[in-house]
Amino acid sequence: MTPVPSPDPLDVVVHSGPADWWVILAGLGPLAVLIAALLAFYINWRTLKQRTAADKTALDQKREADANALQQKTEADSRAEWWRRTQWALDRALDPDEGTKALGLATLEVLARSELARTEELELFDIAWKSVSGDENGEENGDDGQVDAGPGQELAFVDDDGNLGENGTTDDDSTKEVGP
Repeated sequence: MTPVPSPDPLDVVVHSGPADWWVILAGLGPLAVLIAALLAFYINWRTLKQRTAADKTALDQKREADANALQQKTEADSRAEWWRRTQWALDRALDPDEGTKALGLATLEVLARSELARTEELELFDIAWKSVSGDENGEENGDDGQVDAGPGQELAFVDDDGNLGENGTTDDDSTKEVGP
């Protein structure tokens, strides 16, 4: 059987009064979701901006710390190499051979002018110089700070007759080449 429409008309009544509160709230739901999404976007954007700034600051601090560490390591390596050269020069300065001694003293003189030389090392140089020159008392001569060689002793100077010449050899009596 097929349904047959009812012969009676159907009345539809539309109420035109104020809407209930839940109906209004249901209509504002999509707007509330949009506002919540915008608020979440703003909060996340601010957080990302803050983290980016913090990461940049941390990276800058790390770069500065790395640069300081590298500078400190470079200075320590330079000082270690300077000290190795100083030890070599001290060994040569205390050698009995006059040519080798002159080479050591000349090297010490150059090393003493280095910015890496500290006061303590310069005091060691003075002691070595006094030892080589024969001044066992360690007294300085007057106010000019130069070492007194004592009676009958002569101070050794670079390129003296008994010292290493500019061509890398000793005086005429012994012509052996001086090297490490």
